[in-house]
Amino acid sequence: MKKFPMKNNLKIAIPNKGRLEQDTQKIFSSHNMEIIRDKGDRDYRGKILEIAGVDIVFLSPKEITLELLKGSIDLGITGLDLVHENIYDTENNVALAHNLGFGFADIVIAVPVSWIDVISLEDLEDVIYDFRLTNKKRLRIATKYPKISREFFVNKGFSDYILVDSHGATEGAPAYGASEIIIDITSTGSTLKANQLKRLDSGTILKSQACIFASFNSAWNKSKLDMLEEILGLLEVSKDSVANIQSKILSFQKKPL
Repeated sequence: MKKFPMKNNLKIAIPNKGRLEQDTQKIFSSHNMEIIRDKGDRDYRGKILEIAGVDIVFLSPKEITLELLKGSIDLGITGLDLVHENIYDTENNVALAHNLGFGFADIVIAVPVSWIDVISLEDLEDVIYDFRLTNKKRLRIATKYPKISREFFVNKGFSDYILVDSHGATEGAPAYGASEIIIDITSTGSTLKANQLKRLDSGTILKSQACIFASFNSAWNKSKLDMLEEILGLLEVSKDSVANIQSKILSFQKKPL
């Protein structure tokens, strides 16, 4: 077991349940890092057996993004989509340390299949314009990703739409009249099809997967950076990539190490 000073423990948050937790456990275990819970399956604290000085906390994927932003954890494993949605000014608050290769899903624009002539973003732009002229109101888009959606449409120069916050099954919003179209996350597309929706060509806003993120807002020190190097090395991240991540972290530290 490799040991680091205990007072400088590295705090890592991983998903607390479901497929994301299982896949995280699996990939760490396959790279000689077994994650265990301190007091059984219901405990929300744990450790890596092979590396002393690492504290594991089990949180929901969204909670992990918020704790990364606050700096109460050093590393977090969560979805790229959640980081971009929940962490403002993303590149100045976290670094993407490693893509883990599971939890793949896309944030996409989906419209009713009955809109047979609406295939591309250009078609959607025409629909948005015509909808405003015809109905004297803006087209509604239901989504759980307002930040990502707004940034995408601003970049594309779209206007005359309204984003409607979705707190339930977003794909059902057009059917019950809450919106005309949706922006949602999908992996297979089967749920969209079941709700008579289709993806637009070139309508993929973000391709997401589970990743390891490093917080620029936590209190890093040499011991933690050494542990980061150890963990990423075991995950087969190149030395140049590790050095680049460490350099980014150091550039955001308010106090010298």
